[in-house]
Amino acid sequence: MSTDEAPVVQVKQLDVGVDYSQVHLMDKGCSLGEFRDVPSPPVGIIRVDTGSALLIVGPQWATVEFTVAVADRDPGADLDGYEDIVEISYESPSGQISLEEWGGGTTHTLPPLPAGPGTYRLRYHVRGMDEENWVEPGDHYFLQIWPEPPRDPVVLKSTSSSFQYWLNSE
Repeated sequence: MSTDEAPVVQVKQLDVGVDYSQVHLMDKGCSLGEFRDVPSPPVGIIRVDTGSALLIVGPQWATVEFTVAVADRDPGADLDGYEDIVEISYESPSGQISLEEWGGGTTHTLPPLPAGPGTYRLRYHVRGMDEENWVEPGDHYFLQIWPEPPRDPVVLKSTSSSFQYWLNSE
């Protein structure tokens, strides 16, 4: 494949129920990680363990809009559309993942990972995390996933006070 070609991306848009400001990315057959180790450098709103990731959202409980894009290579960050953006490496033992609501809620099956089991990069975009509008929430969460060798976590963009809270609480 030439580098001039656009990445192949499968997108899934979801309404995800949130409790305790958490959503989980889970690999088939894995259980929720313990997330004891803080990534270095810390990225605040996402923590990973083999086969699982903890994603922090703004509201403590609500239904939030979540978009997940699974790509065959880096699809590029949406730097203009989101306030906070972080990246971290993730190990998938099966290559089959889902987004799960906290406490045994709905499981949202995601497209299979393009390289099967292996190491992937997660890029987590957040918009409206500081808003407290319960009638029409303005928050949106966008997770991109693509195969990539492990590398250090990175904060690409940080503008909200909620992000700073989570970054400093690690």
